[in-house]
Amino acid sequence: MAKKQVITNPFSVVSYLGKEYFCDRESESAKLIGALQNGRNITLISPRKIGKTGLIHHVFGSISPQEAYFFYVDIYATRCLEEFTKTLAEAVLSQQLRSFSARVWKEIARFFTSLRPTITADPITGIPQCTVDIQPQTEELTLQQLFLYLEKASLPCYVAIDEFQAIADYSDCNMEAMLRSHIQKLTNVHFIFAGSKKHIMMQMFASPNRPFFQSTQMMYITTIDEASYYPFALRHLSGHKQSISENTFHELYTLLSGHTWYMQFMLNRLYQDGTKEIDHLTIMRVLHTLLQENAPSYQTYCQLITPKQLAVLQAIAHEKTVKLYNSNEFLSKYNLGAASSVSSAIQALTDKELLFEENGEYSVYDRFFGIWLADRH
Repeated sequence: MAKKQVITNPFSVVSYLGKEYFCDRESESAKLIGALQNGRNITLISPRKIGKTGLIHHVFGSISPQEAYFFYVDIYATRCLEEFTKTLAEAVLSQQLRSFSARVWKEIARFFTSLRPTITADPITGIPQCTVDIQPQTEELTLQQLFLYLEKASLPCYVAIDEFQAIADYSDCNMEAMLRSHIQKLTNVHFIFAGSKKHIMMQMFASPNRPFFQSTQMMYITTIDEASYYPFALRHLSGHKQSISENTFHELYTLLSGHTWYMQFMLNRLYQDGTKEIDHLTIMRVLHTLLQENAPSYQTYCQLITPKQLAVLQAIAHEKTVKLYNSNEFLSKYNLGAASSVSSAIQALTDKELLFEENGEYSVYDRFFGIWLADRH
């Protein structure tokens, strides 16, 4: 028997808790649902920790299970075709086994000749899970069988592949071309290709010389609007006999640039803190505790980059956002030296995902790390 979910804190920082604990994204949800229901694949792009994964689960939870089958797979850790196929197969088959029966198992065993599936049960929830062992040299055949299995399903299949940009680094095959050749034949299976590295995703789906060129509806999501976020936060805090004024919430939202995960994390901690009337001092006290907890990690980050990169990173942290990083005003204010060396540092920090670029403006990716850096001097 599956264990009933108990919500101890409404501000989740780990997983999707359900519609009641999901803030806004009404227009984004409608666009995704409309595209899927009308047979369009979607490229969903957002910075990390903005909420694309939660949005996907929210959309899947908003569509009737009598209307479609839903599959979510995160391929962030995959490095080759075999790992991709194994991850996708386990996600699909584990979902199919949620309504486990001998008939379903026989159908899986008959359909996938190149797999050696094993069923286990989650020790906490009791939900059946499937692990697979792909026979050597059968990876593409297995992938083809997976798509055929979904194509023959009695309902449309919606498949979300998260961190899709990972396939660009596969060295054992041209994964983009292979996937495109199979996917373009499907009529009963529709995809959400979600990614957090904008430049890679844009190259994959907007470059004329790439297999997925103009094959999807493009969608980019940013922060949740403050006007929607405040009543959501106030409602859940009020249920805990806490309050936060609109001005104080605005201070918190501005401090964290509205970045979803960092907002949720602070609200989670403020909820745990239990202070009845949350004000500026409450926020600063909780934030100070949080930064102290993470200081060892932040110090490690600083040790893993060059002194020039650290100087540039700290300068941007002080400014919060920087667009003209090679201007004389910025360079002289922080004594950063030659513009060429700063440009090199900017590129290196962006590649390491310590800096985030949006519309030509740079900011420290980890909002808490940025505050910690700015407070050091």
